[in-house]
Amino acid sequence: MARRARGPLATALGIGLWLAASLPQAPLAVAAAPPAAAGSATMAADPRLDTDLYVLGPGDSLNLTFLDPSAAGVGGPISILNDGTASLALLGSVQLTGLTISQAAAWLTSLYGRLLRRPQLNLTLTTPRPMKISVLGEVDRPGLYTVSGFSDVVAAVQGAGGITQMADLRRVMLRRRLPGPGGAYKQTELNLGELLQFGNQRQNPLLFDGDVLVLARASQPMPDEVLLMGASNLSPATIDVNVIGEVKAPGRIALRANTPLVEAILSAGGPNNWRANKGNVELVRLNRNGTATRQIFTLNYTKGVSNAFNPPLRANDTVIVHRSLYGEAVDVLNQAIVPLTQIANFWAYYNNWFSNP
Repeated sequence: MARRARGPLATALGIGLWLAASLPQAPLAVAAAPPAAAGSATMAADPRLDTDLYVLGPGDSLNLTFLDPSAAGVGGPISILNDGTASLALLGSVQLTGLTISQAAAWLTSLYGRLLRRPQLNLTLTTPRPMKISVLGEVDRPGLYTVSGFSDVVAAVQGAGGITQMADLRRVMLRRRLPGPGGAYKQTELNLGELLQFGNQRQNPLLFDGDVLVLARASQPMPDEVLLMGASNLSPATIDVNVIGEVKAPGRIALRANTPLVEAILSAGGPNNWRANKGNVELVRLNRNGTATRQIFTLNYTKGVSNAFNPPLRANDTVIVHRSLYGEAVDVLNQAIVPLTQIANFWAYYNNWFSNP
């Protein structure tokens, strides 16, 4: 703090400086970018996601207030534009993107310190921007998503359609941009298995704008117990599947995500007695690369969820319950008998016509 001056000349100079700080002034040119935050420009592993702070970006709305009542007119609402700058009284355009709120407050304090006698200020976030994140790897619909300001890893995976059967829940990579204008990133590996088995919430952090979530591919299908855990939380609420063939109510039905094959058939009314071949239930699944896979299962009500006997279904799966030999034989007889019946009916009508002129 500057030493208080004494004497008439010093008093006049002090009043002049106070007036200069209090009266509106022409804005300065675009303020220089804030000093770069410490950190490497390369990708660095850092598991301490719980210590990360919110990083400002285009679309954020803030409010600026000064502790000095005489500078109340200088503060007010602030919006960060697409170019990363905000228009501020006395300063003009100031670059704020890439800074945490505390870093931005310190940066503005230093800029206003050149103009105001008491530049102490408070900077608060009033409306956070929508977050854009990427969910890649072994999810049903990988891509870019816009999520709310309080979405976590589980919500992001659910929004991307849930996990595939080849997802490795113990190797989920999260990449995050570091504060500062340098564009540096860090990454950490999450274990969603610990979250589902033991409730370790540190494996399910809140997401930030620009986060990239990558679910690794397992070297072999997940164990059945992991499938059950993933089905509980890492899928959307409902899916639509087709159940056709020898069931009582064939068609497209809505089911809970990861509903097993047997339950889907029962939801379609169950198999038709005698006509359904319970040893020839076909599951047809469309893959992301445009191919289709088909598997044959035996309908067994005693089997729990498992890839081998009772697999969990995914959106747009088709379940076909084929006909039994009995059903095929009945259909063949019907095809043969119906024309003969029509001929017999015609002959009876013809004979009756000529017998009773």
